[in-house]
Amino acid sequence: MTVLSSADRDNGEKKVKSSYFDLQSMEISVAFPQATPASKFPPCTSDYYHFDDLLTPEEQAVRKRVREFMEKEVAPIMTEYWEKAEFPFHIIPKFGALGVAGGSIKGYGCPGLSITANAIATAEISRVDASCGTFNLVHTSLGMLTIALCGSEAQKQKYLPDLAQMKTVTCWALTEPDNGSDGSALKTTATKVEGGWVLEGQKRWIGNSTFADLLVILARNTTTNQVNGFLVQKDAPGLTVTKIPNKIGLRIVQNGDILLQNVFVPDEERLPGVNSFQDTSKVLAVSRVMVAWQPIGISMGVYDMCHRYLKERKQFGAPLAAFQINQQTLVKMLGNVQAMFMMGWRLCKLYETGQMTPGQASLGKAWITSKARETASLGRELLGGNGVLGDYLVAKAFGDLEPIYTYEGTYDINTLVTGREVTGIASFKPPASRGRSRL
Repeated sequence: MTVLSSADRDNGEKKVKSSYFDLQSMEISVAFPQATPASKFPPCTSDYYHFDDLLTPEEQAVRKRVREFMEKEVAPIMTEYWEKAEFPFHIIPKFGALGVAGGSIKGYGCPGLSITANAIATAEISRVDASCGTFNLVHTSLGMLTIALCGSEAQKQKYLPDLAQMKTVTCWALTEPDNGSDGSALKTTATKVEGGWVLEGQKRWIGNSTFADLLVILARNTTTNQVNGFLVQKDAPGLTVTKIPNKIGLRIVQNGDILLQNVFVPDEERLPGVNSFQDTSKVLAVSRVMVAWQPIGISMGVYDMCHRYLKERKQFGAPLAAFQINQQTLVKMLGNVQAMFMMGWRLCKLYETGQMTPGQASLGKAWITSKARETASLGRELLGGNGVLGDYLVAKAFGDLEPIYTYEGTYDINTLVTGREVTGIASFKPPASRGRSRL
């Protein structure tokens, strides 16, 4: 085999390239004028059962405000940033002015939304772009909520007002390279020293971490062997965060690997309300409900896009919407959205009345994400070749749903949470070996 030199390879490439090889891509509206791309977002046609009537005037106002912002500010740029796997930092101040960061947290400059309003905001953000939905969820329903529920009064006063305006951004670090679903077995350590703590360990898949101003780190206390929480400032000595590349979904989200090497955290930055892994459950209960609303919003956007596309795109002398099989597929997607919305809405009401159980939250997240995957898959079929282009939203949503299907508990783990609740039997670990196999 002949190994070509770098110069020979360059010359060979030049020979096979045409004179127009390096021209800029044609604008999608010019290349395919028959259907409108998602940069001009379609009107909402997915609320078929008028769920808006179930919302209070405040919740309806939140929905309207968030929808207008996402369609105007994010829709025109989302495909470009998704393709580049970069975050549009210039929208953060506008995002902060939207009044949804902090969600249901009351006081400290936070909006104090109802759980339902918080969920509706999550859905409306994700309807246009799931990555922005994840950015806000990590910031609001994990980072900020942990400070609000588990922080000291001084910590709340110090951090929450700026976080609520997104003048600063936070992240939440639980997952590790060796511990994903089994998060309670985390290995990052916190060792007590004079005046504070020293953190050692590694975290992985942490959203917002590459640019977060404040990192919420969960680590194991080497004295008590219990999980504690700590607030770590960006650029702390010994802290390194690097971006995880090559994702097929949520490409705008900046997931990172966090390396903690002899990172000192002052005593006043330890979260007093996190003294065991169980203390994180009150945070995860809210975040799991919010994550269930992400695929609801994504499915709404997919349906809205397909509805418009089928009426615009023509083949065999008729719009695609005129063909029976396409109508059947579209209606199946519509039914999924109505069912997902109702389950999500009921979860909110159970939470607001103090009745929601971990099993109910897990079933909601598992079932809704599975139906969302089905909905996106059907939408991909309806769009044909354009179903693999991010310009028409569905392909992007198809990819974005994969990490959402996995984080905040995989489908399998969430079914086991619900299974334990309804049977009284935990089945997370295989039974211990009993010596020789009977086989």
